[in-house]
Parts: sequence; structure tokens; C-alpha cells
Amino acid sequence: MGELRKGVASVGLAGGAVDAARLSPYVGGRRTAWEELGCACGLGSGARSDGTVALVSADFESSRIPASSVVVSGEVVLSGGRMTRGVVRVGDTVRRPASGVGGVVLRHLEQQGFVGAPRWLGVDGAGRDVLSYLPGWVPEKFRTWTDAQVGAAGALARELHDATRGSGLAGSHQVVCHHDLGPNNAVFQYDLPVAFIDFDLAAPGSPLEDVGYMAWLWCVSSKAGAPSVEAQARQVRVLADGYGLAEGERSVLVDAMLERQSRNARFWGELPAGSVDATREQIAERIAWSRREHAYTTKHRDAFAAALT
Repeated sequence: MGELRKGVASVGLAGGAVDAARLSPYVGGRRTAWEELGCACGLGSGARSDGTVALVSADFESSRIPASSVVVSGEVVLSGGRMTRGVVRVGDTVRRPASGVGGVVLRHLEQQGFVGAPRWLGVDGAGRDVLSYLPGWVPEKFRTWTDAQVGAAGALARELHDATRGSGLAGSHQVVCHHDLGPNNAVFQYDLPVAFIDFDLAAPGSPLEDVGYMAWLWCVSSKAGAPSVEAQARQVRVLADGYGLAEGERSVLVDAMLERQSRNARFWGELPAGSVDATREQIAERIAWSRREHAYTTKHRDAFAAALT
């Protein structure tokens, strides 16, 4: 979440800093990544109020669902999201504010045979993206996950990345990243994650951007009552194994996790007022939580790093 800094200068918070020299070969510029994705897809760009780039495709109009097929009643609000307002379920579809880039990425994933994401079905008469509804359950809160769940999440992320690796969408980057692969954006079936949802932040990048974020939100917690540091470190290894992370990437995974924690604090701190459905108090707590997690990861980075060797 938030803006990816090209070159990743020292972005550590109080208590520690990211090893920029080790991490920088694996990351690139977020604004450039957005522009590359737009060029690859024939998208026009425009500045959003939050400074990010909005992408809009002219050929989306040809995929517009006839107004006569739009269900005007029976909409069920899907709660739990922290970013996008107005997400509803209508029968076996989900309607959400059009994101432009999300539809492009989802169409590419479908063409590549990736089944771990919704299908983009078009735009309805209200201008909303229409996605296929994925049955299952989506966690509302973070919790401790089993090794099987963590490993499955890592393997699913690898399949997602491989579906975009070397594609025009990835441009000069390795893959298209989701950028928000927390458990709150995973659909579970039979107690295992089988799909990811909410591709609004998707953009070209390094696999470590997603895997570092996942290592944090699936494996690490500073909360009282959380598993021991040793148990958390072992699960970071389970995630890396499930993904199939290469040795060189493992050596900087802790730095990637710290960078995502720093970025999360910046993201919530720089968010324009009223742009998300959250109170000032909630936003302040998310910033404080990100900082606590960063301090905790910094304190125990040797344990996390040792588990990856």
C-alpha cells in the first residue's frame, strides 16, 4: 500500500532502518510502473486527488453490460474492506467502483488460466465494475494461521506472479504485484486460501513487494498472546518455501517486510481527508500499529533472517 519509492532510500522508522543497498536491486519506481502498465494496456492516465495515477481504458465501453441487465434491488453490501466504498453483491456477481487497471489485470489473469482471482465481466449501467462472485469466506480480522494456510497463500501468490511474469503488463519489471495480499484480501474454501480479491492497487513491481507484505501480515505480529518469535520466524520460512523464493530474495525478505511496514505508516499518514471510510482515530491507530510492527520486526530481525537461511 502507498507509494513505492524508487531507489528506496532509508525508510526505517524509529528503532531501525531498511538496508536500502541490499533491497534496491529488487524494487523500482511506482509512478513509472503505473505509467508502464497504462501504456501496455492502451490506458489513458489522469491524476487522482491522492496523487496516484488513475487509468481508464477506452475499450471498457465495449464491455458495458446493458442497463436492462442491471439489478436495481437485492444488493447486499459487502463490508470489511478498508479502502473501497460501495462494494455490493448482486446474485453471483460483485459490483464495485470502476478501477480501470483492476479490470485489465483480471482479464489478463483469466487469459493466462489463473483461477485464483475473480473474473472481470464488464461495466454495469451505473458505471461499476462487474466481477464474478467467489464463494467462500474472507477473514475480517488478522489472526494466527496454520502452516498449511501460510504455505498455500505463498503458493497462490507465486501462481499470481507467474501469470504476469514477462508479460506486457509487467513492462520492465518482473511481475505485476497485487500490493495488498493480506489475509483480508484472500478468499478461503475448505479452510485454505484459494483466491485473492481487490486488485485496485495492482501495478508492475518486484515479487518481494508482495511477499514482504505477506510475511508481515500472515506470519508476524507484535500483539500480546501472539506465537513466539521463533514460531513466527518459522512461518516466514514456510511462506518463502510455499512461494519458492530464491536464495538471493530470501536474504532481503526481512528488509522487504520492514519496507512495507514503513510504507504502510506513510500511506495512512499521507491519505487525503475523507478519501476512505475511516475515522481519524482509526487512521491514527493504523499508523501506530504499523510503527509497532516495524519496531518489533527490527528488534527480532536476526531471528527472522536466520530462519530463512
